[in-house]
Amino acid sequence: MKNDQTKSVLRLPKRHRGAAVKSDSALGGRLVREQSLANAVCAGLIIVIVFSGLWAMVSTLVDRIFPWMTLFLGGLVGLAIRRAGKGLDWRFPVLAAIVTVFGALVSNIVVAAAFTAIELETSTLHVLRAVTSMTWPVFFDEVLSSVDTVYALFGAAIAAFYANRRLDRAEFHALRTWQQEKTNVAKN
Repeated sequence: MKNDQTKSVLRLPKRHRGAAVKSDSALGGRLVREQSLANAVCAGLIIVIVFSGLWAMVSTLVDRIFPWMTLFLGGLVGLAIRRAGKGLDWRFPVLAAIVTVFGALVSNIVVAAAFTAIELETSTLHVLRAVTSMTWPVFFDEVLSSVDTVYALFGAAIAAFYANRRLDRAEFHALRTWQQEKTNVAKN
């Protein structure tokens, strides 16, 4: 075999060149310490608040309610929790799903209040402040439908999918090395 092989024009370049990436467990430990559930919660709630306002404005502007906007909420919450929380375990997808379902409910309440405010010729905040215990059964009977529930659940699934941090090859290997060292120390 020749050492001097001619390169084919049709051959794709190799993605993984050279030896395997050497990583230490210190990088894996740093990745675990970077996780922040509090930052993830804050980012998710900020997205819910901003999204609720935008959804209400768009809905009143075009005079239609778009229940599929909850799917966008799920994607935004998942990406925000990934970015702020830097999560690696199961807690972050569960958190993203819960925040999305909560956000879907809050967003539907804000949109319903915005349309009610137009009918009553007042502000949305005035309607939200005037909510009583007598208002909730009417809201759940007349405004919230099974379609909203289905979209909220699909939005929660989308949020859970996007919530965990994406690792490159070296980070993944370092995390596995750190986890193995941690279990070996626990056994001894």
